[in-house]
Amino acid sequence: MAANDVILVGGGLSNALNAWRLKQQRPDVRVLVLEAGDRLGGNHTWSFHSSDVSPEALAWLRPLICRSWSEQEVRFPGHSRILATGYHSITSDRLHDVIAPALGDSVRYNARAISVAAGGVVLDNQERITGRCVFDGRGFPRDAKVALGFQKFLGLEVRTKAPHGLDRPIIMDARVEQFDGYRFVYCLPFSPTEMLIEDTYYSDKRDLDLPLLRRRVADYATANGYEILHVAREESGVLPIVLAGDNTAFWPVGQDVAASGLRAGLFHPTTSYSLPDAVRLADIVSRLPHFETATVAANLGGMARDHWDSRGFFRFLNRMFFVGALQGERRDIMERFYLLPQQLIERFYAGRLTNGDKAHIMWIMLKKPPLSILRAANASGPMAAWSFADRNRTHGQVPRA
Repeated sequence: MAANDVILVGGGLSNALNAWRLKQQRPDVRVLVLEAGDRLGGNHTWSFHSSDVSPEALAWLRPLICRSWSEQEVRFPGHSRILATGYHSITSDRLHDVIAPALGDSVRYNARAISVAAGGVVLDNQERITGRCVFDGRGFPRDAKVALGFQKFLGLEVRTKAPHGLDRPIIMDARVEQFDGYRFVYCLPFSPTEMLIEDTYYSDKRDLDLPLLRRRVADYATANGYEILHVAREESGVLPIVLAGDNTAFWPVGQDVAASGLRAGLFHPTTSYSLPDAVRLADIVSRLPHFETATVAANLGGMARDHWDSRGFFRFLNRMFFVGALQGERRDIMERFYLLPQQLIERFYAGRLTNGDKAHIMWIMLKKPPLSILRAANASGPMAAWSFADRNRTHGQVPRA
């Protein structure tokens, strides 16, 4: 019998949750996480809405949550709005501090995989590790045949000299000057004098000018009266916004290794939020009756392709935003979106839109002449999508998460 029942390659969010949930629910299953770095989770902040996950999932996530708020806020040139939707944040430090001790020697750090196959993994030191079931969670796949836009950001976790006065997250402050597509600032108040300020862009390009973004964060803080005393942490990233592709783009039929996280295409097509899908996958994995790679890959692959098919409307909206809308129109589109009913916005983030919701969103978007809709519709075919990606040098590039 193989030494390991389940090998999870990569210790990012999804595989860390998979391993932790298996330890909680299936202590008989022998789990091994192979993490290329020296900590689980990398350097990230993951946030989600209360309505994104089930009450049962929220309960088991509680030890990982650093801060919860009962409300959230958006700010646009034409209006501001407080949404009475709960919001929660998990940092990679908290994830590591909670999950790493629970896994103990079921994690190997500085273990970089160079080959992942159904029966095991080969590390860069040529060591081979065998297992009955292998999950590949090493991030966005280089060969995914999808057209992409990007959500890119730089965030500074700061301590302010005086209390900053925020008591709820600002998930989108779009009153800032617009550059590089659609720009907004995201603020999470962790304590009266601690907050994350993140400069964010929905852009056609994946490049990040970190010094420039640091200055823009500092300028935003100054403009809002936040005197920064100390920068405790910096995080940056480029997340995929999928415009088009097919349901085999991430998980081809016949793939013999199970996948997780971004590698499986398990993230919201429009927001790039990955935690809700990671939570659902962890619950599914913990309930699997048997762990054999071929069976698990076939079953989960079918679910992942169904998941892709169910979210085609979001990819159409993405094309409308990136292909159909001129850059100056993108903020107007987002501002109109946040005039929609709160429960519809919650279902949008959760990826559970009804047909009525879709009609309502299209009605809002069609308040202006439908040129953007026509452009997006004309770009809906796979070949048009590839052409768009090539023109913007996005095809085949690997976003970081």
